[in-house]
Amino acid sequence: MNANQAPDGEGERNGEGDAAIIGLGAWHQWLRSPAGRYVLEWEQACYDRAVADLFGYVALQLSLPEIDTLRNNRIPSRLYGLTRADATGHGVVKHSLLLEDDGDLPFRDQSVDLVTLPHVIEFSSDPHQLLREVDRVLRPEGRVVLTGFNPISLWGIRSAVPAGLRRPFLPRESQMIALPRLRDWFKLLSFEFERGRYGCYRPPCRSDRWLERTRFMEAAGDRWWPICGALYSISAVKRVRAMRLVGPAWKSARRSARAVAVASPQFGPHESRVVPRRRRDDQAA
Repeated sequence: MNANQAPDGEGERNGEGDAAIIGLGAWHQWLRSPAGRYVLEWEQACYDRAVADLFGYVALQLSLPEIDTLRNNRIPSRLYGLTRADATGHGVVKHSLLLEDDGDLPFRDQSVDLVTLPHVIEFSSDPHQLLREVDRVLRPEGRVVLTGFNPISLWGIRSAVPAGLRRPFLPRESQMIALPRLRDWFKLLSFEFERGRYGCYRPPCRSDRWLERTRFMEAAGDRWWPICGALYSISAVKRVRAMRLVGPAWKSARRSARAVAVASPQFGPHESRVVPRRRRDDQAA
């Protein structure tokens, strides 16, 4: 399936964009390291929980073929959008779409029910354009689930060290976006933040040995410094305000029937009548 085969018909592309959806060789190589496998394991568990009870007709995962973010979802049509670099390293993925390096998604407006973005925002040259495209292709009440690196963490501090002083831990192309900033972007696009969580509290270690030794920091970090996890996972729903048509009032004006006062006095204005009382004998009779 190529990029022009959209689920609702032939996709239309208008113009060329500049927002590259990632396909970096250094990034995919890092994911094969012990730290990368540690990240993928946590993210796979997060996506399995987030998409388990989501329904619809079309689901889309953008990039990162190392994990299947839709494997626990019951939507019948599950598509995987890959760049050329993604396809080069992993071959042909079942039900995959070849995406060009721009921000336009080959789908019609409001044709997708679920979109997953594993680290796509961080490696995009124009994340705002990418989120606008996701908002365009999502149906009302559609969901978007994404994961990313948290700059307020040990991993974020380690990545902030200049490359000349120490060997970089994460690929330099990664642009960490804080979760509060991402919430503001969602709010501008009428997305409603649904749920989120942090994870991966171990320090930035390159070997399995040290990652295993620092396993105890998972429970400690989740309790004592929950917002300082190396990764975050968030879910948002697209809200569209309903329109209520107000038409002209076609109801005919009904005349209210008013009671007419009838003047039928028994006595004149200056007349009076004395009503005699009955006697007890008359009442008894």
